[in-house]
Amino acid sequence: MPRRPPARHSVRGQILDALRAALVGGDLLPGEVYSAPALAARFGVSPTPVREAMQRLTTEGAVEVVPNRGFRVARRSERDLAELAEVRALLEVPVILRLARTRPPGSWEELRPLAAAGVAAAARGDRVGYTEADRAFHHALLALSGNRQLAVIGDELYRRSQTPAGRGGAPVSADLLAAAAEHDALLDALAAGDAAVVEQLVRGHFTGARPHPHPR
Repeated sequence: MPRRPPARHSVRGQILDALRAALVGGDLLPGEVYSAPALAARFGVSPTPVREAMQRLTTEGAVEVVPNRGFRVARRSERDLAELAEVRALLEVPVILRLARTRPPGSWEELRPLAAAGVAAAARGDRVGYTEADRAFHHALLALSGNRQLAVIGDELYRRSQTPAGRGGAPVSADLLAAAAEHDALLDALAAGDAAVVEQLVRGHFTGARPHPHPR
C-alpha cells in the first residue's frame, strides 16, 4: 500500500520546529530577511507551510513581516529579555513554591530524565537540544499544577524569551552546563523540602544569578 503524504498541519509543524532550531542554532541570523520560497527550497517543501510557520513565529516575536520581501529575524534587546524573564518569574516562582509545599518529596524524581537530557545536550555544546530540553523541563513543572492553560502560557513565554544565536553567539558548553545543572539542584532542593533554597534557585534561574552553595 502506498504511503499517504503527511497532512498539511504535520508539515507545518515540522517546518516550525526546523525554523525554531535554525533560529536558536544561528542558521537564521538576526536582522536578515528570508523569503518563504527560499526557505521552502532549503527544506524541500512548498512555500505555504513555511509562510504559515513564519506567521506563527511572528506572533512569538521571533520574526517580523517585511512586505514583498519575506520575514526579518528580530533582534531581542537586553530590556526585552529582562522583561520576559521577569514575567516568567512572576508566573513560575509562585507555582513552583506551591508545588514544593504540596507534592511528596519522592515525586520529583519523575523529572530527573528531563534534567538529564538538558545536561547531556549541554555537554555536547548542543544549544538547540539544550533549549528544547529546558523548555520541556519548565513545561513539565508547570503541568504539575494541573492547570493546562498555565502550561500553554508558560510555553508561549518561553518561546518569546528565546533569542537567535547569531554568528558566534551560541553559548559555550560551560555556560550551558551551568544552566543545566540548576535543574538538578532545583530537584534536589524540592526533594529535600527546602523551600528557601527552592525560591533562591528559581529566582536566580530567571535572573541569571548563580546561587551560593547551601549547607545541608
